[in-house]
Parts: sequence; C-alpha cells; structure tokens
Amino acid sequence: MTNLLVMREYIKSFYSKYEEFIVPALKFALALILLISINSRLGYMESINNPALVLVAALLCSFLPLGMTAFLCGAFLLLHVVALSLECTAVLLLAYLFILVFYFRFSPKSHLILLLTPLFFLWKIPYVMPLAAGMFGTPAAAVAVVCGVVIYYVLAYVTGNAAALGAAEADSMLQRFRDVTAGVAQNREMMIVAVAFAITVLLVYGIRRMSINYSRAVAVLVGTLADIVMLLVGDLMYDANFDIGAVILGSVAGAALALLMQFFHFNLDYARTEKVQFEDDEYYYYVKAVPKMAVAAPEKRVKRITTQRAHQSVRRSHTRGRSGK
Repeated sequence: MTNLLVMREYIKSFYSKYEEFIVPALKFALALILLISINSRLGYMESINNPALVLVAALLCSFLPLGMTAFLCGAFLLLHVVALSLECTAVLLLAYLFILVFYFRFSPKSHLILLLTPLFFLWKIPYVMPLAAGMFGTPAAAVAVVCGVVIYYVLAYVTGNAAALGAAEADSMLQRFRDVTAGVAQNREMMIVAVAFAITVLLVYGIRRMSINYSRAVAVLVGTLADIVMLLVGDLMYDANFDIGAVILGSVAGAALALLMQFFHFNLDYARTEKVQFEDDEYYYYVKAVPKMAVAAPEKRVKRITTQRAHQSVRRSHTRGRSGK
C-alpha cells in the first residue's frame, strides 16, 4: 500500500508540474482515438476517412474545450451516415435532438462522460461508466450516460444493417424511415441498459455521499451488483439476449477500474477518524473528520564529489595512515 501511495504522489506531482502539456496531450489522444474508431466502424464517406484530416482535427481538439471534441465527433458521425442513408441521417438527427434537449438541459458539462460511454462500449467495458459517473459526478451525470448509451446503440443499428439500409431497391423513403425508427426505438437491450445505468449512477452517488466508512468502495460494490441484477432481470423479462458471461466479467472489470480511479483520486484513512462536537448560540454540531491518506514522496539526494575533493580525501587518509605508524 505504501508503494502505491508513493506512486500516486509521484503522479500527482508530475501532473501538477506539467499540467499545461499533459492536458492538451490527453485531449489529443482522446480525440484521435474517437475519430479513428468512428472512421474504422463507419467509413462510408471516403473524403473524411483520411488519416491527415483525423490528425488535424485531433490536434485542433487538443487546444479547444471538450465540448468541441463532442461536436466534431458528432459531425463525423453525421457525415458518414449521410453517405449511407438519408433515413439513418434523420434518425441520427432525432438522437441529436434528444441529446440537445436532455443533455444540455441537465448535464451540460459532462462532455467526458458523453464521449467515453460509447468508446467503452467498443472496448467491452461500458459498466465502468455509471460507476465512475456516480463516484465523481452529480445525479445529472446519469443523463450524460444515457445519451452515450443511445448514441452507441443507434450507431450499432446503423452498422449492423448497413447493407439493407444502403440497398437501392429498398422500399420508399418513408417506409425506410419508419423501419429505422422502429428498429432503434424498439431496441429492448438499449432500453434496459439505459435504465440500469441511470439507476446505477444515482445509487452510487447516493451511497458515496453517506457518512459511513469506506462509503465509496461500498458504493462501487453495491452499484456493480445492482447493475448486474438489473441487466439480468431485464434480460429475463424482455428476452434481450444479453451475454451473461460478458455482463459479469465486464462488470467486475468496471468495478476494478472504478476502485483504481478512486484510489488515485480520493483515498481516506479511516483508522484516524475523529468525531468532534461543538455548539454556538443556535446549533449543536456533530462533525466527523476523516483524514486523507497521503505519503510524502521520498526525495533523491545526489552527492557530487569533485576531483579536487577526492584528492584531498586521499591525502588525508595517507596522512592518517603515516601518523598511525
């Protein structure tokens, strides 16, 4: 544990020292990963499926707020879908309208959650997002998580039905729009995941705000179990065909990542908890003080020995040796 705390202090010190370089680099890496993932999974418009354009866009995102990264990713998604089908474009615009109404109304600053949720779905560990949102965000972060879930499943439907949607001999435009809308709106898996993730965010947030020992670790464990139970119950009730093994393993991996993030962000020493009571003219106060767990990083001291000092020390040793004789 001590070694982990020392490593955490090294990381915090390094970040605070080079923050002006680390933050743009992280923004660049996030934008680059997102844009490459979009182009690799969609890639219907060849003009924007260009590595040079992706690099320029990612470099631009490194100096702009995260909201611009979300805007550029949305633009890339829309252009790819336009090249595939106008009906899919209309459905994606409806999804954007949903995000505009709910996300920017309730959770306008949770850009990172909105961007990472679809990405973590691609990495098969989406279950870390409701845990992290509840641990570090507010109840409004549930809206950002749900919006990220909707974006992922809309794109999953588009990529899964690309051949049928792009066929020229398909039905009329109105009928295709109805089919696409019904395929997205009636996606039971999306509905179950969205509800489960939203409840998990609220549950984790509520528990980690409690005045109990190890409230954040308890919140992660309870949120993980609740998420698994809700997904499995939803699968039994609505036959959503979840992969039970993937749900359990992904939830365990998500819990481990959430606990790791918690350790580096906020770690308390409950062994030194103090309870204080005091009063004023109107109130009597009960205060529970829990110190943060921290270890000072050891400083490395390098002692330099010059050539002149080395010769002097050798002469002194010879002189002491002669006097001893």
